[in-house]
Amino acid sequence: MQSFDFSAELVPGLPNELGLECLTRLPYTAHRLAFRVCHRWRDLLQSQDFYDHRKKLGYTQKIACLVQAFNGGIVNGPKKPGELPSYGVAVFESLSQCWYKLPPVPKYPDGLPLFCQLASCEGKLVVMGGWNPASYDPVTDVFIYDFTTQQWKQGKDMPSKRSFFALGACSGRVYIAGGHDENKNALRTAWVYDLRNDEWTQLDDLSKERDECEGVVIGEDEFWVVSGYGTERQGQFDGSADVFGFKSGQWRVAEGVWEPGRCPRSSVGMGKGGELINWADLDPAVRVGSCGIPLGDRVLVTGSEYQGGPHGFYMVEIKGGQNGKLKKISVPDEFSGFVQSGCCVEI
Repeated sequence: MQSFDFSAELVPGLPNELGLECLTRLPYTAHRLAFRVCHRWRDLLQSQDFYDHRKKLGYTQKIACLVQAFNGGIVNGPKKPGELPSYGVAVFESLSQCWYKLPPVPKYPDGLPLFCQLASCEGKLVVMGGWNPASYDPVTDVFIYDFTTQQWKQGKDMPSKRSFFALGACSGRVYIAGGHDENKNALRTAWVYDLRNDEWTQLDDLSKERDECEGVVIGEDEFWVVSGYGTERQGQFDGSADVFGFKSGQWRVAEGVWEPGRCPRSSVGMGKGGELINWADLDPAVRVGSCGIPLGDRVLVTGSEYQGGPHGFYMVEIKGGQNGKLKKISVPDEFSGFVQSGCCVEI
């Protein structure tokens, strides 16, 4: 916290060290109210240094953000014949078992772009890409949700239109790779988005085209672009991955890390031992439409037993590379439907 000005007391009558400790212990849900107290509190609570300080001391909280379909306020609720559902972001707080919805993005008040992607970056939620819900045209939009201010803002557009790409985030940057362009051509290109500077930088290309690939970040070391297929191999998913080293800035190829022919979208996770996990393999109850969101020592896993079946929500512990048993959790009706994608946000 050396960059913050402590020339005046944060809390009248208390040394600044104690005042800082008091504010550090405020739950994130109280931040929006707290930063209205004075300009100094607002500047502190919204600063990156304060977030890093809370994270270092263990006062942050991991939540799951899920893209779900909402109709009349109910997930997978009644809709008119031929009408597609509108999508929004549902939030699950594992400690309190509380569910709620984020406000809609101002540009898309009737629902998020279809098949948009989520990433967590420095305590904020980043939404990228997808299809315009009215025209189904791919979009380059980038939106950032700040849980402190409880507001959306628009970031710099993606450099080009792409769908079903791999995405991952680490140290204030969001990485995207692969997918396909608006002409359905599979892509090898990759870019990185700097959240603080609102800028895009192109990376070296992948080793091959990877449409419908999945992105997985391992700690603060690597970004994995798993499986996918080329333009001429439609639907023939590859068993390899391109791996980007954050320190080296270089790609390498990892062979035999995924079962060829299986779609990795939303179902790829990383175990404690650094191995790839297919959430669909944990239990027959989640073999269809599976999605896993790590929340510290536990993972929120969703999925169905069969195509069109009811969607279940479970918690599972991953210890020493071993997968624990699924434990079903109770979910309000309006949050009980299909999860398109999701991520963990530490706030």
